[in-house]
Amino acid sequence: MTANLVQGPALLFCPADRPERYQKAAERADTVILDLEDAVSPENKELARLAILTQAPDSALDPRRTIVRINPAGTEELARDLECLAQTPYRTVMLAKAEQAWQLRTLQGYAVIALCETAAGIVNVSQIAAEPNVMALMWGAEDLVASLGGTSSRTEEGRYRAVAMHARSAVLLAGVAAGKHVVDSVFVDISDLDGLAFEAADAVASGFASKACIHPSQVNIVREAYAPTPEEVLAASKLLRAAADAGNGVFSYSGKMVDGPILKHAQATLIRANLIK
Repeated sequence: MTANLVQGPALLFCPADRPERYQKAAERADTVILDLEDAVSPENKELARLAILTQAPDSALDPRRTIVRINPAGTEELARDLECLAQTPYRTVMLAKAEQAWQLRTLQGYAVIALCETAAGIVNVSQIAAEPNVMALMWGAEDLVASLGGTSSRTEEGRYRAVAMHARSAVLLAGVAAGKHVVDSVFVDISDLDGLAFEAADAVASGFASKACIHPSQVNIVREAYAPTPEEVLAASKLLRAAADAGNGVFSYSGKMVDGPILKHAQATLIRANLIK
């Protein structure tokens, strides 16, 4: 398993051209993503880089809790992003629109979150996940559907369309198979906190290690989804104690058969509660 360099379950995007928001984002989220890509207009990208370079000492971000989303491979903007980052302590980057394994090899010296958000990126996600400097993967729905020529990643009811769900599953499966941290995509309807709570709970149950946010109001919803309830912690603890008493193999507990996968579910609950590693 690649060392986990993503701190906590809630990641928060912050436009890199808004330095007055840096500290606020750091105070509210577990990890901040300074965004040099989609959150910054083309005419403001140099301003955004300058903002990263000229942070005041009392407002500088902790590199251990900071990711910088850089522009896609093969663009002049990426070259300028890397020139900027070379002068900073930030060594964890998110490569926007990652599509090919070779693109990650151009980022030696950085721990990379590969953001797979195009048709090519989803098709090649297993090869991308296998690259040694890829520490994590994330997927994105809106750019994916745009790359397909579609118009919306979600139905009128707010649920992902089948192609988006396929992409979500593909990134999760490839990432976990490669032993990498996998981040669930953002929920773009900021006002729909119930919808976010539903999706975050599904991310937890499915196996995503964290979820990205686009607004501070979303952070606590994500944290709550990842924090097991006292009842869940107690049930998991009792089950694991019963397994230890039963010894190896399948056993019956509360009228149900319990085997290895069920015990792993209980262990995952205690890991999220920071009770075991």
